[in-house]
Amino acid sequence: MYDIIIIGAGPAGLTAALYALRANKKILILEAKAYGGQIITAHKIENYPGIDNITGVEFADNLYNQVKNLGGEIKYETVLKIDEERNVTTDKNTYSGKTIIIATGAKNRKLGLNEESKYIGKGVSYCASCDGNLFKEKTVAVIGGGNAALEDALYLSNIAKKVYLIHRRDTFRGEEAYYNALKKKENVTFIFNSVCSKLNGEEKLESIIVKDNNENEQELKIDGLFIAVGQEPSNEIFANLIDIDDKGYIIAHDDVYTSKEKIYVAGDARVKKLRQLTTAVSDGSLAAIVAISEANN
Repeated sequence: MYDIIIIGAGPAGLTAALYALRANKKILILEAKAYGGQIITAHKIENYPGIDNITGVEFADNLYNQVKNLGGEIKYETVLKIDEERNVTTDKNTYSGKTIIIATGAKNRKLGLNEESKYIGKGVSYCASCDGNLFKEKTVAVIGGGNAALEDALYLSNIAKKVYLIHRRDTFRGEEAYYNALKKKENVTFIFNSVCSKLNGEEKLESIIVKDNNENEQELKIDGLFIAVGQEPSNEIFANLIDIDDKGYIIAHDDVYTSKEKIYVAGDARVKKLRQLTTAVSDGSLAAIVAISEANN
């Protein structure tokens, strides 16, 4: 029996583990792939308070080592289900917890192009606020039509020399206020009714092919491509036990409480307005404090 079982070893999960270990709790961290979560894809982090700049991998390594030095251990197993008694079944074992923290995060939705993974960190990014400053006075493109894409384009317009905003429809889903602000920017060009069909470059991204609804193609020479077509949580396995919204995110009350007693959520897996490194570690610390208190009872 563990005091706290933490599902997910991204920033939220590892922060929760750090707090729980410092409270001398018996914990188990379960991770399907590798520790660090999405942050390991960030080439450089420059917006985390108190740290001038650090790579995503370095940040994840530092946090993991903090947890490891306190005696924390990650078991690399895929969680298959949680039952009413807080038994967690993985592809290898079954574990029981007094409390559970779900910190499975969310993954960026990709375009699905063959070359996409090749250029991650070499011109392709899913986080303008993380990587935008790498493209000062350069030419970039943003793909998407929701608030995230509009916000990214607006943010990048103050950094980059040129910003293309590409959307597959003729109108944006995002707020009109963002669109109106972008229309005032002389360095922003809108490309409607179009999709990115190909990425080009040798060692790094050099250009993209954009195809419109009539199959006409144009090549855009760019230094960076920011993909903002949404995120996908991985919460299907919890849907029979806790409340999840229509997009797959866990519904959280007072930030960390799920609809099931003694099961908490932290980080990008939950419904929230901002999914950033700072909010992930904040969630992790709060979920841990709540779980620690409950485990003491």
